[in-house]
Amino acid sequence: MATFLYKLGRLAFRRRHFVALIWVALLALAGVGAASAPSAGATSFSIPGTEAQKAFDLLEQRFPGASADGATGRIVFKAPEGQKMTDAANKATVEKTVEELSDGSEVVSVTDPFTTNAVSKDGTVAYTSVRYELPGMELADSTRDALEAAGDEARATGLTVDVGGDALQAAAEAGAIGEVIGLAIAAVVLVVTLGSLVAAGLPLLTAIIGVGIGVSTITALANALDLGDTTSTLALMIGLAVGIDYALFIVSRYRGELAEGREREEAAGRATGTAGSAVVFAGLTVVIALAGLSVVGVPMLTKMGLAAAGTVVISVLIALTMIPALLGYAGRKIRPAGEKRKRRGGNKAENSSEKPERSETPAKPGMGTRWASFVIRRPAAVLLLGVVGLGAIAVPATQLELGLPDDGSQPTSTTQRRAYDLLSEGFGPGFNGPLMIVVDAKNSDDPQAAATAVTDGIKDLKDVVTVTPAAFNKAGDTATITVIPNSKPSSVQTEDLVHAIRDQGADVKADTGARVLVTGTTAMNIDFSQKLTDALIPYLALVVGLAFLLLIVVFRSILVPLKAALGFLLSVLAALGAVVAVFQWGWLSGLIGVEETGPIMSMMPIFMVGVVFGLAMDYEVFLVTRMREAYVHGESPSQAIVTGFRHSARVVAAAAVIMMAVFGGFISSSESMIKMIGFGLAIAVFFDAFVVRMAIVPAVLTLLGKKAWWLPKWLDRALPNVDVEGEGLRALDEDGRKDPDEDRELVGV
Repeated sequence: MATFLYKLGRLAFRRRHFVALIWVALLALAGVGAASAPSAGATSFSIPGTEAQKAFDLLEQRFPGASADGATGRIVFKAPEGQKMTDAANKATVEKTVEELSDGSEVVSVTDPFTTNAVSKDGTVAYTSVRYELPGMELADSTRDALEAAGDEARATGLTVDVGGDALQAAAEAGAIGEVIGLAIAAVVLVVTLGSLVAAGLPLLTAIIGVGIGVSTITALANALDLGDTTSTLALMIGLAVGIDYALFIVSRYRGELAEGREREEAAGRATGTAGSAVVFAGLTVVIALAGLSVVGVPMLTKMGLAAAGTVVISVLIALTMIPALLGYAGRKIRPAGEKRKRRGGNKAENSSEKPERSETPAKPGMGTRWASFVIRRPAAVLLLGVVGLGAIAVPATQLELGLPDDGSQPTSTTQRRAYDLLSEGFGPGFNGPLMIVVDAKNSDDPQAAATAVTDGIKDLKDVVTVTPAAFNKAGDTATITVIPNSKPSSVQTEDLVHAIRDQGADVKADTGARVLVTGTTAMNIDFSQKLTDALIPYLALVVGLAFLLLIVVFRSILVPLKAALGFLLSVLAALGAVVAVFQWGWLSGLIGVEETGPIMSMMPIFMVGVVFGLAMDYEVFLVTRMREAYVHGESPSQAIVTGFRHSARVVAAAAVIMMAVFGGFISSSESMIKMIGFGLAIAVFFDAFVVRMAIVPAVLTLLGKKAWWLPKWLDRALPNVDVEGEGLRALDEDGRKDPDEDRELVGV
């Protein structure tokens, strides 16, 4: 591996014009594809295998033309104090609104609240429902404008009027200002770490090119593959972070090779062969984690994972090829690590072809060296403090509540949230989460009797407010029944009611032969959360298992990969605890603009597990490969830890700060899912990089000593030697040919 990448790095350095031309051409091609591709329609959300999805599919078959996936808008009216909606003036306002909405070109139907019993018992609240042909994301802007204008006109008469429903759904703002701030912070960190604007610009340039290719390709394929805005946003988020970090590690190693006195082409080759090997394996762990989301069985999550994984692959390839090419362009504008400009004659030193002189004065130990020495002296205390601290932060995760966002999770300043609250006030909290019962009586001798049995049984259940009469299709073999729970959609009581109806449906099928299915948004949310919960353990087993095997090959150790996996679990649990504390409990929520607390996004835990695992293994590979490199070259286990920190701690810390800045930039997004994921990933990177990898890892390695690098002999012989440490490069001369005088074998461990 190291030798192959070494040759690739030197080739890219020499053929830099050709390499740069290829990547620029690919960027242009992807850009043209994105610009010429048809606009993506609304993304379909499905949960294959769940009862709610089966019921939804059945409705589309048995009720053709019903626009089951069409958007719904609701205008909610509340009478002024002392009046009722049935008063003549108020009633006339509502009827006028219904008439105006009926003229819309995309409107299927508009209900009259006075003929559909859509007025509250006290007569103060009423609503009209508007059904559209298309999903919310596909509606024309003029249609949304007409809905909002109708509400404004009614409000002008003195009524309290608010508009809700998914008809107002539109593309969320991605938080561009936050992203720019994140990139600005990343640029500052790169300048401080790499010592020059030119060196700092290379990782930013390659990351932007990589993300440009990835996101443009996603945009070009969005319509054909049914990819949504969230897919490209997450690919952008992860691609920027890993793209900058991977390039940073190679450029930093390049400066270190220059400090050793090597020529620039040789230094580029060796940097690609050593740091590039770590980049390859770190990238593989991220790709495994993201592609592994496919095992969950949710198409939307699969597409998000694969799109982000593809962007990571592009980032790895660019780091291995375009970074060496750009190093060739930069020439002497990138100085060796530790070299400082002389106050006089600085330009002469830069323009000279002589190798940098080494100072005889011992350099002051850096922060990484001092910190590693401190941990080695007190490993048990550091380990205990790190584990207990993260464990305490993880405690809120035990109260995790999952759900999907609805109008009730919107900020109170929005008309959607006010409409939601008005409906809860007038009709009860369960009105915003109705359950749709589908009775498939095709195999029943008496469909009417079967539907009546279902209706009567549901009326006897707890937490039920209203059960509508069964409505049959034209064929008379399928009926729908609407049930209004007494509790809000995200409550435990509503979830228990869904399970109770399904349990009762089993008895109905045994007695009448009719199949009873529960669907609707609330039931979909419950099934989605359950599906993700059931998939979490198999997903962890697959991803952690594959990465564990990969790390055994990289580190040639059993305990080091095991320690890496356990550390990851600790950091991700702490991150979930922080997410629950902020987004569910509301602690410090005002600092990041969380206006409304509520259940955590259903896909958040499993998505965080996938992404954080890949990123955690990044730091593990970059930091610990340097330790192993020192150990196999003859240093003691403790000294190898110090050496690893001396060479890698500063760069790993910089990479972590960059990732936190990039992820943190997405906290400003108006999309609650993006905001939550941005915060969760940023805090997870902080915990994993600075607590687990920088504190717990060296403490554990110190306590294990030589046992950390133990591997059974039979397994050592069976594993391929990928040479991540670059041992094979130590036997190469400056021309890339093997020097027989330096031929040596890898130190046995």
